[in-house]
Amino acid sequence: MKTILIIEDDIVLRETTAEILELENYKVVTAANGKRGAEQAKIMLPDLILCDIMMPEMDGYQLLEILSKDEQTKKIPFIFMSAKTEIKDVRKGMDLGADDYLTKPVSEELLLSAISSRLAKFALLREKEIINNDEVIKEENSLNNLENIEDLKNYFCDYGISKEHKKGEVIYKEGEYSNNIYLIYKGKIKSFKIDEFGKELILNIHKGDDFLGLSAILENTHYYESIMAMDNVEIIHVPKKILQEILENNHKLSLDIFQLINENLTEVKEQLLQMAYGSMRRKTAKTILKFANLMGNNPSNSINISRRDLAGVAGIATESLIRTLTNFKKQGILEIEGRNIRILDLEKLEAIN
Repeated sequence: MKTILIIEDDIVLRETTAEILELENYKVVTAANGKRGAEQAKIMLPDLILCDIMMPEMDGYQLLEILSKDEQTKKIPFIFMSAKTEIKDVRKGMDLGADDYLTKPVSEELLLSAISSRLAKFALLREKEIINNDEVIKEENSLNNLENIEDLKNYFCDYGISKEHKKGEVIYKEGEYSNNIYLIYKGKIKSFKIDEFGKELILNIHKGDDFLGLSAILENTHYYESIMAMDNVEIIHVPKKILQEILENNHKLSLDIFQLINENLTEVKEQLLQMAYGSMRRKTAKTILKFANLMGNNPSNSINISRRDLAGVAGIATESLIRTLTNFKKQGILEIEGRNIRILDLEKLEAIN
């Protein structure tokens, strides 16, 4: 049973209103002035307060202001019921935090409707608050229970913000301040740098379940590469500050993350060395094998990739790549149809140097 506190100095109106509410199965408590009403509110913590404005000892405005500053009473639904009908009076009451303002005389139907709607709204807000608090507690607890990379990926999926990007869309650019760390949920993304001559150098191709931006995990750092969607992708991001907090509380996970960063940087270093010193045929062969591996393809399956992206990863001109692919096709190493490339002789492709 819901408890309603009626604060009204007019004894007839107070008792009449109380009778109406009691017939609707509400428990009713009454007070004849604002001062007594404030005392009752703090003692009983009613489910709703119905209050007049013009009263002796303390008016309704003063009463609401006092209750609004008390942690225990500030969220109790509060309805003014007053003969003051001017707009300025209504506005003052609502500005102070009242949930509704009824002008006297109030019909029984309107009174009951206002009370039931305010109680329902409060119940919904309270339910939402409990759920949100549970989620906060759950998330805080989860920060301290991440033991490995897989746990971290699950955390991203549970608490991160998901966003879809279309093919060709740049997700972040080299030199931008790093605010987030990303996890690819699905699709392929390329990381690249632009050299002094404006040429695109592809550093790596990333697929689902790969992290992005880890190398910029330290404070006040910038992304050292740009990343772009190679097809329609979905990625999940978590603010860098949250990940820093996670790592502070999980020593083993921190080591795993820095090991992953080291592996990524080593791979980029090898890629740049390959670009600089590998033969054109070797660069092309290694790049095709890399794509087949990253995309999770069986070597006998087709790889669908643009010649421009292949050339960017290999570190050679697109025209040179096309000539090399044609040569591989003539040797029976590859089958090429449009954008699709299929490996016919894996051993020969791996043996090219």
